[in-house]
Amino acid sequence: MEPIFKIAKKLGLAESDLLPYGTDKAKIQLDVLDKFPPRGKLILVSAITPTAAGEGKTTTTIGLGQAMAQLGESVCLALREPSLGPCLGMKGGATGGGMSQVLPVEDINLHFTGDFHAVTSAHNLLAAMLDNRIHHKGLSDIDPRRILWRRVLDMNDRALRNVIVGLGGVMQGVPRESGFDITAASEIMAILCLSKSYEDLKSRLENILVAFTYQGKPITAKSLNTAGAMMALLKDALLPNLVQTTEGVPALIHGGPFANIAHGCNSVLATKMALGLSDWAITEAGFGFDLGAEKFFDIKCQSAGLDTAAVVLVATCRALKSHGGIQKKDLEKSNPDAVQKGLPNLDRHVENIQQFCEPPIVCLNHFAGDHSEEIEVVRKHCMNTLKVPFAVSNVFEEGGKGGVELAKEVILHSEKNPQPFCPLYDWNEEVKAKIWKIASKMYGAEEIKYTPKAERDLKSIETLGYDKLPICIAKTPASLTDDPKRLGRPENFAVTVREILIAAGAGFLIPLTGDILRMPGLPKNPQAEHIDLRGNSITGLK
Repeated sequence: MEPIFKIAKKLGLAESDLLPYGTDKAKIQLDVLDKFPPRGKLILVSAITPTAAGEGKTTTTIGLGQAMAQLGESVCLALREPSLGPCLGMKGGATGGGMSQVLPVEDINLHFTGDFHAVTSAHNLLAAMLDNRIHHKGLSDIDPRRILWRRVLDMNDRALRNVIVGLGGVMQGVPRESGFDITAASEIMAILCLSKSYEDLKSRLENILVAFTYQGKPITAKSLNTAGAMMALLKDALLPNLVQTTEGVPALIHGGPFANIAHGCNSVLATKMALGLSDWAITEAGFGFDLGAEKFFDIKCQSAGLDTAAVVLVATCRALKSHGGIQKKDLEKSNPDAVQKGLPNLDRHVENIQQFCEPPIVCLNHFAGDHSEEIEVVRKHCMNTLKVPFAVSNVFEEGGKGGVELAKEVILHSEKNPQPFCPLYDWNEEVKAKIWKIASKMYGAEEIKYTPKAERDLKSIETLGYDKLPICIAKTPASLTDDPKRLGRPENFAVTVREILIAAGAGFLIPLTGDILRMPGLPKNPQAEHIDLRGNSITGLK
């Protein structure tokens, strides 16, 4: 790795613009935004519906940035921070792979610069202040049945999904039902990523809805006089983090909301910094296009005034064979017919990109052992049937060199796209209309079913005046439906909305669909079993 000051110099930054964390990472002061207003083009990387076979979206994003740099372009990446939950659970780390990674891998995947811990502390402070109000003033003004604010932890822990707090007598707090979500699902994580300044951050924190009175009046963080202390905890966390790729390309890594239970994008501040410090800012949205990328456009771009020059859709032969019905153990075998059967999932995501008036570029991420006849099936389908640009990328094995074909396609087609993106819906539409447009246009649903709880939530949202907020649907990433077992491009299905949460500070509504959970559990054989410290080196971290 190069010294972080040298990486900063590539972006035109001075040492005084940085808050160093050792020699290999640093935070960037916010006044850089005034010195370097946005000027570059924004490229979004998304993917088809994820499978256990892997797609390599982050690896492709990093490799594309390195390829751009090899072509002599000024480029900066803008990525999310990994959560400890997946790192120690089943998914593993989120720093790319092979010759296309962001460094230092272990630091970024574990504690990094402490942003996740700051969000966790700020979130739980608000929970503690709420319970403290109840302890000292009783329940005279707070309905214990309508307390909304749970606690969070950056760990997969199913045992904490539902808990009872306050047991143990007069001095231990008032007993009530509560629970934990994972930190990536915290509204404060979303607020951190959508805030444009310290002033905006404080305003959003004050607007957080935590409970209701018996009369149905909202209790906010402002009414608990907590926003100031939360600001103190988040002071440094609001600053984007600068690191580098394996080829010394600058990368801003900041914020880490999941795309299945949150809005799945890195921070607005980091994205705008990347646009101001380079000609090309390359970012990604979590999971498939139907989740992170839809929210990227309808929430992040709408609220921050951002627009993309092009969208890269990542697919693999292995993933397409999975959508074509092939089991994981048989993915190494050549099977062009299975690839063909899996193409409808790719088609759906290409159509979804086009609904936003954006030019899609399909990137086939090359895996070792891929068969040429399978690659040709995808190439012919993209060029002859879909009529969209297509490139094979081998950035895992070759780094930037393996992404030059993709980089050239991105540069060529982004220059042909002068029009702004088209939002999927208008924020001023009715809540049900907005949910319907997402479910029907992105997922292909034919019906929306609302539970009685969801119907009551809708009435409350309208009464409180939150009905003009955008929608952040929480849904399984494993399928276009709310059923994770339905692969490919399902038809004739309904999406069930079981309840709708109000994230007033973040500025969106969260319909929970199917069986989606906001606190994951560890798998039977978690990755944590394979991680160790040997000497001064961390091993086993994917």
